[in-house]
Amino acid sequence: MNPDILHQLADLRKAWEGRHLRRVFAEDPQRAERYQLEAAGWWLDYSKNLIDDPILDRLFELLKSSDFDGWRNKMRGGEAINHTENRPVLHVALRNRGTEPICVAGKDVMPDVHHVLNAMEHFANGVRYGSLKGATGKRIRSIVNIGIGGSDLGPLMVTEALKAYSDRNLRCHFVSNVDGTHLAETLKQIDLEETLFLIVSKTFTTIETMTNARSARDQIVAAMGNEAVGHHFAAISTNLKAVAEFGIEPDRVFGFWDWVGGRYSLTSAVGLSIMLMIGPKHFGDLLDGFYAMDRHFFEAPLQKNMPAILAILGFWYVHFWQAQSYAILPYDQYLHRFPAYFQQADMESNGKSVDRNGNRVTYPTGPILWGEPGTNGQHAFYQLLHQGTVLVPADFIGFAQSLNPSGTHHRQLMANFVAQMEALAFGKTEEQLIAEGCESRLISYRTFEGNRPSNALIAEKLTPHSLGALIALYEHKIFVQSMLWNINAFDQWGVELGKKCATQIERALAGEEIGTHDASTHQLINRLKAYF
Repeated sequence: MNPDILHQLADLRKAWEGRHLRRVFAEDPQRAERYQLEAAGWWLDYSKNLIDDPILDRLFELLKSSDFDGWRNKMRGGEAINHTENRPVLHVALRNRGTEPICVAGKDVMPDVHHVLNAMEHFANGVRYGSLKGATGKRIRSIVNIGIGGSDLGPLMVTEALKAYSDRNLRCHFVSNVDGTHLAETLKQIDLEETLFLIVSKTFTTIETMTNARSARDQIVAAMGNEAVGHHFAAISTNLKAVAEFGIEPDRVFGFWDWVGGRYSLTSAVGLSIMLMIGPKHFGDLLDGFYAMDRHFFEAPLQKNMPAILAILGFWYVHFWQAQSYAILPYDQYLHRFPAYFQQADMESNGKSVDRNGNRVTYPTGPILWGEPGTNGQHAFYQLLHQGTVLVPADFIGFAQSLNPSGTHHRQLMANFVAQMEALAFGKTEEQLIAEGCESRLISYRTFEGNRPSNALIAEKLTPHSLGALIALYEHKIFVQSMLWNINAFDQWGVELGKKCATQIERALAGEEIGTHDASTHQLINRLKAYF
C-alpha cells in the first residue's frame, strides 16, 4: 500500500472528526444523486457513508496504485494469481456467456465448461422429467447434497434464494456436518427409493463428506442391495477411480477444475443441485446474471465500478475507523442464507495475516462478516447497530417487487428497509426528543447518535439473473480488497491445521496411542475416550 496516500487518508479521517451525516447532507443537496450507481440490474446508493470527494479520490488513487487494472487482467488472462497453490482463478469462465475464449496455459477452457454444463443439463432433465428413476422404478422426489464448505453453502443458499423458481415436486436437502445427527434427521424425511444423493468432493476424500456419503450408501445397500448404488448416487469429483470404487457410473460423474476454488464453485458442477431444483433454463439465467456483473467489473472504469466502490468503502472503515465487522442485511426471506454464504466467501478469502510476499502484515485485513434477514434482525441485534459502542458498516439488500402477492407485507418490509438506513445515518437528537415531549429522565436513553454508515442495494425483483449479479458483485468486491491488502484471496491454509490435528486425535479416541499433546488436550482426550 502506498504510504503517502495512506498518510493523506489518515489526515482526511482526522478532518472528518466531528462531522455528521445530518450536516453533510444539508450542505450538499446533490450528494445522494452523486453517490449512486447502476450495474447489471442493481442500483447502489452509497451516499450514507462517512466520505466526501477528497476521501473517495484518495481511496481510488490507493486502489489504482495497488494495480487494480493489472490484477483484473491477470485473473481474466488465466494467470496463476493463487500463487501459493500455483493456480489460476477462473470462476468467471464458468459463467462466461460470450464467445470470447478464456485460456489456461494457452488452452481455451470454454469447450470443457460447455461440455460439463451440457452433461449437467441432460442429467437434470432426466431426473426432473422422470426418465432417470431409482432402483425400484420410482421417480426421484428428494435430492440430498452431501458436501461441506463451498460444496454446501453456495448450493444451499441459491436453492433457498430461488425456491420460488423450483420444481415443487422435488425437495432438496443438504448434509454437511460430520455430526451424525445431520444425516440421521435428513434420512427421516425421505423415502430412499425416491432419493438421489449427490456426493460433492473434488478429491472424493474430504473426511466429513465421505463419512456422510458412506453412511448414506450403507442405508441404500441395506434397503435395496449393492446394485442400487448406481441408481441413487451421482458425484461431483475428479477422482474417477474412487468414484467407481464407490459404485457410481462414469455418466453420473461431473468434474470441475483446479482453477475453481470451492467458495467460488456454485456455477460449476457443484451447482448440480441448483440445476435439478430450478431447471436448466433458470440456471442459465443465473449464469447470465453472473456474466453481466463480471463484464461490468472487468470493463467499467474505476470510479464507476460497483465492486471497487464497495471494496474501498469497506477498506476505509477497517483501516481508519477500526471497524472489525460489517453486516449484510437482506430484506428478503428467500435470502436468509446469503450472509452465511458470504461469511465463508469473505472470511476464508481475506482472513489472512501474511501478504503475497510471505511477510506478516502490519495492518488489519478482512473483517468479520455477519447478518440476518430484515426484519428479524431488527428485533435481535439492531440495538447494537444503532446505540452500541462499536461501528458496524452495513449493506442493506432489497427488491422493489415481491415474488409473493401481498402488497401490504412488502410495503411494510420495504418501509423498514428504508427507515433503518435513515435512522442509522441521521439518528435522533436531544432537541428532537424535547420537542416531542419526551420525559427528561429518558432523553439520554432515547437519543440516537446516528452517523452510522450503510449502503443500499436494490434490484427490481429477486430473479436468477439478479441473484447471479449480486453474488458476483460481492465476489469481485472481495478480490478488490485483497488487492488493497496485498494478500492472496484464493488460498485457505488456515483450515488445514485443525483438520490434521483432528485426524490424530480421532485415533487417540479410538484407543490408539494418544501421542504428544499439551496437558489440556490430553485431559480432553482422556475425558472423552471412555465413551468410544
